Amino acid sequence: MSIYERTIHIATRGSPLALAQANSVLAQCRAAFPKLEFELKVLKTTGDKLQTASLAQEGTTLPKGLFTKELEVALIEGQADLAVHSLKDLPTELPAGLRLGAVGKREDVRDVLIYRDEECGRNDAGLPGQAAPRLFKRRLAIRELPAGATVATSSTRRKSQLLAHNSSLNVPDIRGNVLTRLQKLAKNAGLDGTVLALAGLIRLDVRITLEGVVEGKGVPEGLAATILEIEDMMPCVGQGALGIEVRDDDEGAAAICEKLNHGPTQQCVSAERAFLAAMGGGCQSPVAAYAEMAGGQMRMRALSFVEGHVRRAEGERGNEEPAKLGRQLAAELTT
Repeated sequence: MSIYERTIHIATRGSPLALAQANSVLAQCRAAFPKLEFELKVLKTTGDKLQTASLAQEGTTLPKGLFTKELEVALIEGQADLAVHSLKDLPTELPAGLRLGAVGKREDVRDVLIYRDEECGRNDAGLPGQAAPRLFKRRLAIRELPAGATVATSSTRRKSQLLAHNSSLNVPDIRGNVLTRLQKLAKNAGLDGTVLALAGLIRLDVRITLEGVVEGKGVPEGLAATILEIEDMMPCVGQGALGIEVRDDDEGAAAICEKLNHGPTQQCVSAERAFLAAMGGGCQSPVAAYAEMAGGQMRMRALSFVEGHVRRAEGERGNEEPAKLGRQLAAELTT
């Protein structure tokens, strides 16, 4: 059946961030193909269910692929034609019959350290029976956090880099979507900070003002943020990019993906994903990588805490060899 004779279903998770990402892809599809019918198909993944169930008992790592499985089943069974993922959540090995059809233009790849703002002057944000929460100056650096400060994140990559900058930190897990984590930070005096992806904040229209204040619908008052440069917190593979997964044999979806794909981003994340695959890890591995175009060459930096201490590598290759660059840096970090 021609794509002009059917509705194109776009599968997505139901979290606020996933819906914001899927709606941006939906808008691009409708603009590029005004004669086609597009609809979102919202699914709850196993990862969403487990994450919700473990909010009160954090500390367990969710296996890779749990935020993509149900979307992929919908593709395989023909219930959806495109699946929108945060590319950092998409495993490097895809199920038989599926492929990464397009990669959207990358958003800012940096991470953000978020904490309570001393200039707000509030010291009553704690829950009943708790001590007053600690407040911090704006533009706070990781190394300036006091000994024993608690910065929660479920990412082993972020935990390893936080401890590399400040070994005295306590870095427990935290679960929930972006706004849930911000609310936990605002209300829990035992939590001093958290680290989130800047891309996710931007897509949720959460703003960081020039003064470093965090603002947006649903954002608790009294939070400040420091945008962490790549030298201080290298991003995970694919961070800031959206991946569009499709069936191998769907020519209609392939035509749509041609319009959605951003070539430079696709090349860069191809190098990063090749690196991750060669490292034998998933999105929860304590590794990081970032590739960027520079003067007709692709430059890539990578680091690994797999052996318990940091190892770094970087290199350059022609833009036409992204996978080779990724595998090259993985080889350097595993030999």
